[in-house]
Amino acid sequence: MKLTQIGFLYQVAFMPNFFPVNCYLVEEESELTLIDAALPFSVKGILEASRRIGKPITRIVLTHAHGDHVGALDRLKLELPQVKVHISRRDAKLLAGSKELEAGEGQSPIKGDVPKAIRTKPDVLLADGDRIGSLQAVAAPGHTPGSMAFIDVRSRALVAGDAFQVRGGVAVSGLMKLWFPFPALATWNREVSLDSARKLRALAPSVLAVGHGKMIEQPLTVMDRAIEEAARKFRLEKANI
Repeated sequence: MKLTQIGFLYQVAFMPNFFPVNCYLVEEESELTLIDAALPFSVKGILEASRRIGKPITRIVLTHAHGDHVGALDRLKLELPQVKVHISRRDAKLLAGSKELEAGEGQSPIKGDVPKAIRTKPDVLLADGDRIGSLQAVAAPGHTPGSMAFIDVRSRALVAGDAFQVRGGVAVSGLMKLWFPFPALATWNREVSLDSARKLRALAPSVLAVGHGKMIEQPLTVMDRAIEEAARKFRLEKANI
């Protein structure tokens, strides 16, 4: 486990040099909010990070329900039974193991590791604009139908889940990067993902923190390049169909 701090935001990274999987701790006055729950073996590292910071985890907020973002959820809930779990209304269905599409979502299948054995039930179903401590929820569908990002209203640090990737090259979810293709392979709808990437860029974040790769400070230029690359390649691929 590797712990990296930028302001109120702590990245807790597992296997950072091989297959990086990140979750985040957001520091409040007397408590911590955990964003995502990484992998099943991540419980010890997450709790150790909390001890190092010196504050308790009182909330768990999930960007989406893929296995590498909810893997430690059940064990964390056993260790921290008082915490409340937050997820979007839409991805609560994925958390329960359902890949069924809702009306208006087209025919693109939901991809990626949707776990079928998570026992934890969410306490709070989030909508776009909801506040969780210092975080504001931002609906960012595309990687999954109910993906969310969270921006700290104090610092403008943005935790974007898999709406972007950094490992293998900064990219919008759905754009294949050969050195790290996994977020693209697990993306439900890349056109929707591109729209969400533009929405997140419009927030002018001071930090971009994602599920796979290092945090980027002052990320607007790299976000712009990633959005432009995705728009161009998606357009060319569509024209060649």
